[in-house]
Amino acid sequence: MALDFVVFGVVKFSFDRIGARLFGLEMGTAWPALFTLLFTAAYTTLLSAVGGQTIGKMIVGIRVVGPDGEAPTIGPAFMRYLAYFVSLATFGLGFAMAGLRRDKRALHDLMAGTRVERAQAPRAEPVVPAPVDQLAPPLA
Repeated sequence: MALDFVVFGVVKFSFDRIGARLFGLEMGTAWPALFTLLFTAAYTTLLSAVGGQTIGKMIVGIRVVGPDGEAPTIGPAFMRYLAYFVSLATFGLGFAMAGLRRDKRALHDLMAGTRVERAQAPRAEPVVPAPVDQLAPPLA
């Protein structure tokens, strides 16, 4: 999640700069913050719904899944994003719940009906070498 906050910070900084140049907005006004909030909602929701992973989750090798073990649909993924704010509003205790519960689900996971699990690397098919007589034509 910390890696995703770096992405959000870069986006916020970019929106601040773009707003200042194009529209004459002062740094720290509400418009760049609003655009950043919309970006974070889309980023978190869509990436969670498409593959169960944001960039940060990909790097650390975890993914979000629904009750069926697949990536959550748009509804639960968006609910999970909204529930982040509830986890944060409890002075971070909503996040700390993951470390205190046996099933390792934080408050936002409980509210959205999701869980976080380790992402499994795709299984590669074993390579079977071709028989020697098929590699080269016979010599005359």
